[in-house]
Amino acid sequence: MISGLDALKGVDKAVTEITYPLRYDDIIRQQARAKNLDPALIAAVIYAESGFRSGRTSPAGAEGLMQITPETARDIARRSGGTAFTLEDLATPQINISYGSYLLRELLDRYNGDVDAALAAYNAGPGNADAWGGSQLKADKIPFPETRAYVEKVLEAQLQYRERYNKELGPAP
Repeated sequence: MISGLDALKGVDKAVTEITYPLRYDDIIRQQARAKNLDPALIAAVIYAESGFRSGRTSPAGAEGLMQITPETARDIARRSGGTAFTLEDLATPQINISYGSYLLRELLDRYNGDVDAALAAYNAGPGNADAWGGSQLKADKIPFPETRAYVEKVLEAQLQYRERYNKELGPAP
């Protein structure tokens, strides 16, 4: 027989799975370790970009879980030593999360670890993030409402993923 407390825990877990789904945690942990990223940040970007639903294509042509454009993916493949990249690779969770994590690490390095600026650049491009203040950028100062909302959504989701899935995602670096 299930106790009242166990039933509540089951409901809480179900609500968490609906509100903040988590898939591919093994790939997320692996990429977080390889690229010295917070796994909760990777999960939060996936959540904001695709809701963990594969097969997504944005109006701008971005593909997959982390919504990588083909142009960006080809550039990452070239710079990271990939030799046989095809557009279809972006539908593969391992490759998509690897490329999205590569881009996140690169943007965090570019903006001296400033997460707001890196996320703004992930969403609206580095040129815009540079024009808005670069590594001094704060989410509430982003002039594009869509990008401001995106950064705020990712930051909130990062907190939620850290709190709700600490065991599954592992520690932040």
